[in-house]
Amino acid sequence: MKKSFLFLLLLFIQFVNSQELALVKKNAKIGYISKDGSFKIEPQYKAAKSFSEGLAAVEDNGKWGFIDTKGTWVIPAAFDDAKDFNSGIAIVKKAKDWVYINTKGEIQKAPATEKLFDFNNGIAFIRQADKVGLINSGMTVVLEPKYDQIKPFENGFARVELNKKWGIISSNGKEAVEPAYDEIGNYFKNTTWARKDKTFGIVSGGKFIPVEGAEKIWDFETQDLTYAKKNGKIGFIDLKGNWAILPIYDKARAFSKNLAPVCVGSKWGYINPKAEFIIPPTYSDAEVFSSNGLAPVKEKNWGFINETGKLVIPTQYGITSNGFVIALFVQQDKGFIDGVARVKNEGKWGFLKPDGTVLGNQWFENAEIFSKTAEKNNSSEVASEKPKAETKAATKPVTKKKK
Repeated sequence: MKKSFLFLLLLFIQFVNSQELALVKKNAKIGYISKDGSFKIEPQYKAAKSFSEGLAAVEDNGKWGFIDTKGTWVIPAAFDDAKDFNSGIAIVKKAKDWVYINTKGEIQKAPATEKLFDFNNGIAFIRQADKVGLINSGMTVVLEPKYDQIKPFENGFARVELNKKWGIISSNGKEAVEPAYDEIGNYFKNTTWARKDKTFGIVSGGKFIPVEGAEKIWDFETQDLTYAKKNGKIGFIDLKGNWAILPIYDKARAFSKNLAPVCVGSKWGYINPKAEFIIPPTYSDAEVFSSNGLAPVKEKNWGFINETGKLVIPTQYGITSNGFVIALFVQQDKGFIDGVARVKNEGKWGFLKPDGTVLGNQWFENAEIFSKTAEKNNSSEVASEKPKAETKAATKPVTKKKK
């Protein structure tokens, strides 16, 4: 009996910890709704941001603090500005200085750095004398500043520049690909694309393999094929640099669910890895399939099709990237994300369910995507700047005040 009770208790705790909330604006006030469409926190704030790791930054009388998912103040509103929590750390502005705090609101002393950068998955950038390194959330240096640039981490790896050459490092600061290339892509299954002089190719096992005729290569995403350009046309290459699908298309996007959007002339359709059209090119635009098997397609407006090409949600909506700010390096930022799609209809924003019904039968003046409230945010690590209310992290570093 006790074991059964403990099991149910653990399930309840897991449910609570994995619940998702979305920031919405209604009647010029901001609140938060849950996945059942009901308000978890009623609209009451003039300015606020999405939840991250169980806390959301909220403004009160010109000052910023953090609330929990019940709307209780956990960190009092004592800051001039505040950004999202990640890895248990957030950047806040206090007395004209940008500083790190933990989830108790305590200021954390960071290693010497000219700018503060957002944490992601336990690490953040530091900059000293125009060189960039890494620290962990314990404020310990992981990588001494040595690179000219470090791009945002994706799946534990980041592009780095040293002496105008590019390579890739892991989150522990170790080099996965030495900085020896004029341009480089993301790291996927121990492989990346790169450019050496004017030649594009694949780097695998430390070896550069030229791709015959390639003029440009895009990043690998969820499958072992990515699109590339040759003679002004788009085709697909595999992880070994072979042309798996001949370059005959005018435009293309990534494979997902074994289907890729391709454009012939001005019309978009979907092909399979054998280059067979599963969905004929009939749309004016098309995006990749989400994990739930639905993809946004456009006629005059946007709707959604399933993997057989059946239009399951009419083309009557606007779609958007991650909130009002495009999320960099997010593989799937349009269409359905974790079971709902953020759409616009007649000037209002809301969430569609896969059956085409509107979540909670409600439309809002603004609606951000749902964010897990007690789990680490997996969005890309980006340097921080003064953030705008109702938005996600921005893309520039915070310059510390000179003493």
